[in-house]
Amino acid sequence: MTVHEKRRPKVRGNCRVRGPAEGMADGRARKRRRAARAGRAAVVLVAALAAVATAGCGGSDALIGGKPRSPAQTIRVTPGNGTQGVRPDGRFEVRVPDGRLERVEVRRTGDAGAAVVGGRLSTDGLSWRPLPGPLELGSKYTVDAVALDGSGRRSARHTTFTTYVPPHRFIGFYTPENNTTVGTGIIVSLDFNRGIVDRAAVERAVTVKAEPAVEIAPHWFGRRRLDFRPRARWRPGTVVTVDLRLRDVKAGPGAYGTQRKTIRFRIGRDQISTVDVAKHRMTVRRSGRVLANLPITAGNAQNPTYNGKMVILERHAVTRMDGDTVGFGAEYDIPDVPHAMRLTRSGTFLHGNYWARPQVFGGINTSHGCVGLKDIKGGGPHTPAGWLFAHSRVGDTVEVRNSRDRTVAPSNGLGGWNMPWEKWKRGSALG
Repeated sequence: MTVHEKRRPKVRGNCRVRGPAEGMADGRARKRRRAARAGRAAVVLVAALAAVATAGCGGSDALIGGKPRSPAQTIRVTPGNGTQGVRPDGRFEVRVPDGRLERVEVRRTGDAGAAVVGGRLSTDGLSWRPLPGPLELGSKYTVDAVALDGSGRRSARHTTFTTYVPPHRFIGFYTPENNTTVGTGIIVSLDFNRGIVDRAAVERAVTVKAEPAVEIAPHWFGRRRLDFRPRARWRPGTVVTVDLRLRDVKAGPGAYGTQRKTIRFRIGRDQISTVDVAKHRMTVRRSGRVLANLPITAGNAQNPTYNGKMVILERHAVTRMDGDTVGFGAEYDIPDVPHAMRLTRSGTFLHGNYWARPQVFGGINTSHGCVGLKDIKGGGPHTPAGWLFAHSRVGDTVEVRNSRDRTVAPSNGLGGWNMPWEKWKRGSALG
């Protein structure tokens, strides 16, 4: 079931694009904590909304220039977001009811490798379809679309779906992608399309090596996710090789792997951004040298930002953030959030904010849990948010300190750096 079909529990410390329903266990824990103070929080939240601009993950309608866009005005992607088991000959299109599609980018990752999916816009600009040919089996498709409506307002959509895997077969969707350069905080992560019963057999069939060599250890999060990391962040210049020898490996009764492939990626420069929530500042360091000290706004008292080490998972020049997808209802729905970088699966972002008053940045924590930086509508390259976006990459580390929230869970995004090394190693199925 996707986030479009089911209202998720209210959670603190999160904002959200319209993406797959993730981090549910974490959401349930937050729901229990939130329920105990629901009445009090509601009163405080209403008062806060009346007093200041809600920044970071959302803003009041008056501040963002109009009412939230209705479902009829959104970018429509078929197959629906989070859909699994899509047939290779199934319908695939992106469509808007008015205006025009400005940009559609589609990527595929899976057993057939990673690739950009080509397509064509219709002459009226209202729809996009891929070039002729079936979808690849056992692949994950990621769609990023930007559109202008009939009034010239820009909106964005980010969705994913996965294609059909034959019965009794399993594959692993991997992070990071092949032949990429990533930050020193990256963790190799495999998400399997079905639960793995014989985790030891699967773990034996996956090797992760580095040049120059370092100790690398695996850790299972449940039966569908296997991560690998070294004791400390990778050294710049390291080349990491992931060898998947899963073809015909038996993971359980009648379930066999299909993959036999090698993934290589390179570790780039070392960058870590430290967010001090109490001081409303972010310090960006590269190889220990301070590049910038930027004013920010973080989560408010009712929705504090997670503490701990997080890793940039995705980067979007513009995306949509909708409070309804994380249980905040109509508190915010901003179709064109600029310079957005995802930090957790549950929805914590670093992003540009053009709707808050200037004095918010560096002075007041007003968001629903994200970290916001000053920006302009459409995203300015010379704003604090634009500068950070241009100087960041997937795999960079972001560490939050002095927040009232707990430390982010190791399974939420690539939060494994928050788990002690000896405990991490105990997560191996091979002991």
